[in-house]
Amino acid sequence: MSLSRRQFLETAALVTPMSLGAAVDAKTGMPTRILGKTGARVSAVGFGCGSRFLMYKEEDQALEALTKALDMGITYVDTAFSYGNGKSEERVGKIMKTRRKEVWLATKVQDRSYDGAMRIIEGSLKRLQTDQVDLLHIHALGDADDLKKAEEGALKALYKAREQKLTRFIGVTCHSDPTVLKTAIERHDFDCTQMALNAARVGMRNGKGGMEINDAMKDSFELIALPAAHKKKMGVTAMKIFGQEGLVGKAAVDKLIRYSLTLPVAAAVLGMPKLEFLDENIRIAKAFKPLSKSEMHSLNGDLKLAKLELDQFFADHVDA
Repeated sequence: MSLSRRQFLETAALVTPMSLGAAVDAKTGMPTRILGKTGARVSAVGFGCGSRFLMYKEEDQALEALTKALDMGITYVDTAFSYGNGKSEERVGKIMKTRRKEVWLATKVQDRSYDGAMRIIEGSLKRLQTDQVDLLHIHALGDADDLKKAEEGALKALYKAREQKLTRFIGVTCHSDPTVLKTAIERHDFDCTQMALNAARVGMRNGKGGMEINDAMKDSFELIALPAAHKKKMGVTAMKIFGQEGLVGKAAVDKLIRYSLTLPVAAAVLGMPKLEFLDENIRIAKAFKPLSKSEMHSLNGDLKLAKLELDQFFADHVDA
């Protein structure tokens, strides 16, 4: 799929990280940015509480890691019910009990029915030990049929939750199909979105057999869904920066993080299964300097083959 001139101009006109109100927290030295129309200021690096958080087998170790992240300036905490069937939320809740006011707290709902989604939302609040989350996402949007199911049930539950002030804002996440995410963004009243944004330009669900690599690079969240989100002034966060480790070893970690942070996103959400990873990722964030366009283009080129592999991987990836 080739970009039209209009799409190209929209992409070229994207806001920059600096236009997102980039600043540095005086106390911790952590870079911060504004999360779109929410107006909230969040840390440029978010703490991902998915499968990598659950790699801390001992709960005390997990709580130590999250506490350290907050102490070092991270304010964006990302979890979901499906991360260990509530285990992640329960761990996060034990920290929120005393530090809730310091955190922008996001969780997600994977059930597509209205009743199922409402039950999960109610349970999430109990597990997180809070009366209200900051952001509630429809989790891991799939194909067009999945969007239709969400529209018939879960989306209505999110609107109700926002109306009842169980959440301040609502959003949608996607790692497998930028075109479907673009449709969801354009069609509905979301405040935020989280999408796969990495230097390999991960994108089209299932890939396209026989597609030329250069064309495949255009089928990405960066070129399809990201412009749609900014057109509606949504808060955008990046995920899958390391491609579920698929990019580790193919490019330097600091380049991968800097690539995603050079995009017009409020935060890059990272999984950090070891304390040394936490230290390194925060060090990179605090020393952040944007990549030049030529550096980003070069990195894209280096990771073209990895992009095709990742597209196939994420077609069947369960974000749990």
